[in-house]
Amino acid sequence: MSEYQYYEFQAVDRPLDETDRQALRAISTRARITATSFTNSYEWGDLKGDPVDFVKRWFDLHLYLANWGTRRLMIRLPKRLVDQPFLKPLLLGIDWATLQTAGDALILDIARDEVELNEDWDDGSGWLAALAPLRADLLAGDLRLFYLLWLGAIEGDELGDDEIEPMPEFGPLTGALGAFAEFFGIDPDLVEAAADRPVTAMATSPDAAGKVIAAMADREKTDLLTRLHDSDLHIAAELRALVRKRLGVHYDGLSNGTRTAGELRSRARAIRLARDRAEAEKSAADRRRQAEEAEKARLVRIDAVARRGESVWRDVEAEIERRNAPGYDKAAALLLDLRAIAEARGTMAEFGRRLHEIRERHARKERFIERLTAMT
Repeated sequence: MSEYQYYEFQAVDRPLDETDRQALRAISTRARITATSFTNSYEWGDLKGDPVDFVKRWFDLHLYLANWGTRRLMIRLPKRLVDQPFLKPLLLGIDWATLQTAGDALILDIARDEVELNEDWDDGSGWLAALAPLRADLLAGDLRLFYLLWLGAIEGDELGDDEIEPMPEFGPLTGALGAFAEFFGIDPDLVEAAADRPVTAMATSPDAAGKVIAAMADREKTDLLTRLHDSDLHIAAELRALVRKRLGVHYDGLSNGTRTAGELRSRARAIRLARDRAEAEKSAADRRRQAEEAEKARLVRIDAVARRGESVWRDVEAEIERRNAPGYDKAAALLLDLRAIAEARGTMAEFGRRLHEIRERHARKERFIERLTAMT
């Protein structure tokens, strides 16, 4: 297969109606289209349309994967739930992510080329399901996705060593954040270095939030409850955003940290060296164990050969007379064991004499003689 491309789109806030599905079907006759998704893969062709237009018109999430190393994720967010002025600074210096306005929505567009590919074949399926929770996390005020973007920029040498981390606490990663780092090939040692400092507490305490909610006008509360009754998908996120705004905390934990890009690079190198050292020590221990087990097996085998006495020499001759590679291999192996026995008993002269006789008798069997030469 010369090339492979995978496209997947997902609608979260509004299912696709019949008109939407017909419009999508006119674009692709072979795509899998449901009330909430559009999925297709291409080996020779390409999507007949701009993925950005798909997201603007129909979908909240988009994932793209190509077998030459390009990866892309788009997340559409309701503008009223996102403080754009606070998010844009988080993208400064990061050239593989943009935040653009699309009507009453914002689209976070993340694309990275030359992502290092695993040896196992990846058809793209399953990735969007793993990454989809990131949208809800962003709407809930968890901005650690932007920290991962910053780490990717560090890895790509887009930021200098003096750059300060965008937030003070990062770990532990959620499953979706871990999937994001893996999907975009962000150095796992760099991620581990950043995650050394765990998130300890959210800035918006329940008591503070309760006071803000209690002080809300009855009309506001009624409006929120009515929309909750009508199954507004974003009512919880909107309420949290409103609470943060009135507390003057636009996003929990959104403040510069203290570690620099250089410090994290250094820590990642230390993690990598420690892992390499541990792996080397384990490999060495495994080799020692295997060698010990092989030596024990060899001694058991030699003891069994020694107990067979003169019959072993007859077996050597029988194997040689088979005149094939397996027979020659077995004959040579038996001779090696006989030599070990002779070395242990101090009878190497006798062994050498009998080996010479075998070599003379079978001198025309070139493949066997090659094995004898390699043995000696």
